[in-house]
Amino acid sequence: MKNDQISVSGQSTKVDGATGDQHRSTQLENQCPECEGTLVRADDTDETVCSECGLVVAEHAIDHGPEWRTFDFDQGETASRVGLPTTQQMHDKGLTTNIGWRDQDAHGNPLSARQRQKMSRLRTWDERFRTQNSKDRNLKRALGEIDRMASALGVPEPSRETASVIYRRALDKDLLPGRSIESVATCALYAATRTNDISRTIDELTEVSRVDRLDIERTYRYISRELDLQIPPSHPMEYVGRFASQLGCSNETERYARKLIEDATEKGVHSGKSPAGIAAAALYAASRLSGESIIQPEISKAANVSEVTIRQRYREILAATELETDG
Repeated sequence: MKNDQISVSGQSTKVDGATGDQHRSTQLENQCPECEGTLVRADDTDETVCSECGLVVAEHAIDHGPEWRTFDFDQGETASRVGLPTTQQMHDKGLTTNIGWRDQDAHGNPLSARQRQKMSRLRTWDERFRTQNSKDRNLKRALGEIDRMASALGVPEPSRETASVIYRRALDKDLLPGRSIESVATCALYAATRTNDISRTIDELTEVSRVDRLDIERTYRYISRELDLQIPPSHPMEYVGRFASQLGCSNETERYARKLIEDATEKGVHSGKSPAGIAAAALYAASRLSGESIIQPEISKAANVSEVTIRQRYREILAATELETDG
């Protein structure tokens, strides 16, 4: 036991000695070799000089920090040297490079005819290597279609990523034979909007899609069943904000409409009915109750539902909430 204590004590002394050597080494690095003064670094010249005698100890120091300037914390966190992050919205996930289509050199000068011809051949081969098989060509076309429809509908970036993942899953499970790329891409986007609580109806997707509504509905049921997508039903509350913004409703009318929808859904009025129709009827009822003049054709155009549907849902909401309006 006594020898163990001596051994441990010796190790402790050795460690303390090593720590002391490191401390003395650090002190020597920060001292001037001539007068032992304190060394400082000049920011304007990147030189290490002595604060006492002015001796230049080192020059042309390497700056290991970032080369960009940031003006807030968020810019500093997002800046990076390694390029954009990977994305599911591109068939190669954004890992490959592209040859630009500008026939200019690095200084902005136009290329000669021979150089333009050479760059055209390089672009052609680059495109062929990026899509070497049928799966890559299929993904490139489908993801481009998803991006086109999402841009037309104003779908945010996270929902586009979700739609791309859903389409990739359908392609991996070999669900495309017998169905067009456009129909599966449309269904993937619709499923993504439903999953992320983005209010977009089948009619709105049909307007921007290259396939008809019946084909979209059939493919959507098939894809959701085969991929076992747990998609909750749409709620009328999701449509109120967008419809109210399009109609220019007051905040009071929008709040009243949300209260009517909340009371009506508790009575089960929305069960089996279009959520867009319920939201449109609630806005119409709220405008009548708050004294704001919004006519049915305006609401019908904004919600893309018929005036007959608005009148029917309007009566059901009033009956469920036990309210009355003039006319």
